[in-house]
Amino acid sequence: MTARGGFGAANLPYGVDSSGRVVVAHGDEVIDLASVPGLDVEPAVWTSGSLNAFMALGPDAWAHTRLRLQEVVADLPAPARRPRSATRLRLAWEVGDYTDFYACREHAEAMGRMLRPAEEPLPPAWLHLPIGYHGRAGTVVVSGSPVPRPNGLLPGAEGPIFGASARLDAEVELGFVVGTTVPRGQSVAARDADRYVFGVVLVNDWSARDIQSFEYRPLGPFLGKSFATSVSPWVVPLAALEPWRVDGPVQDPKPAEYLQVDEPRGLDVRLSLAVNGSVLSNLSSAGLYWSMAQQLAHLTVNGAGVRAGDLFASGTISGPEPGTEGSLMEKYAGQRWLADGDAVTITGWCGDRERGPWLSLGQVDGAVVSHGGGAE
Repeated sequence: MTARGGFGAANLPYGVDSSGRVVVAHGDEVIDLASVPGLDVEPAVWTSGSLNAFMALGPDAWAHTRLRLQEVVADLPAPARRPRSATRLRLAWEVGDYTDFYACREHAEAMGRMLRPAEEPLPPAWLHLPIGYHGRAGTVVVSGSPVPRPNGLLPGAEGPIFGASARLDAEVELGFVVGTTVPRGQSVAARDADRYVFGVVLVNDWSARDIQSFEYRPLGPFLGKSFATSVSPWVVPLAALEPWRVDGPVQDPKPAEYLQVDEPRGLDVRLSLAVNGSVLSNLSSAGLYWSMAQQLAHLTVNGAGVRAGDLFASGTISGPEPGTEGSLMEKYAGQRWLADGDAVTITGWCGDRERGPWLSLGQVDGAVVSHGGGAE
């Protein structure tokens, strides 16, 4: 494999180590940014415990820092470096609000056919706007965090019963970290979205399908989704993904003006879903119907604004062919679910990992553990 294992100078993803220092990955090492000269950033930003202070400096500062790092990273002295394998990472930023979308047509249609077989698979609004729901920022956790099996009310033959979810699922998604605040009362046009998104992470939006199926009408997901959302520890700068921009699917009907964006609007991120080390699916984000820019534009069109640190995600990404499903529900048609002890890994990359060039988004891991609590 080339490009220093996917973490070459064309990538330089940001993370935060267990001591609260901001680092970037370069090859098999991490670079302590507080030790890098000439970044024109207050040193306290790099020891603040999260990326929020750096993101709040805005896109010009992000671009200058990235350019400077690319110039000097190969020649930095030993005190600025340490092995990546020996570095423990925490959640890289303080999550403000979290919104999850439903942007993949293949997934939306597959779920519609299973959940509402007597109806059209797509909800009436789906082709006109990116449908989404607000999640819980407090349950966004970094890769490696255990995932307790959630309790809730489940459908039963004689009415709802309380218990632990028996239909626990994983969902393969991309997440987008907002870096620039948009004040309440203002909005972001889809064509301007790139200036507001700092970087990209991998997301596993864990789902309790039995809890979800009982509660989701009429207001959508609630407890079936809010117990855990895992994200990768490395935040890949959006600028690093520019070589992998692709045209999105044709949108018919034509979106409203605020959702219109020039091509290429999509990102070709390759993704794999594995359980206990066995790869179940390989897929790509290239076919997402609603792009990152369109999601952010819709999120803010009503004047809600966003803050540095907000997270929004694509929703489950699936493809049209067998072996490209982004969830167990799709792959096994509701016949197989996650058991206690199962370890789920989502891996992401761009390009050709064998011949190059390529770039790694790392991976997001999580293992299911039994829920120790309950209700009186």
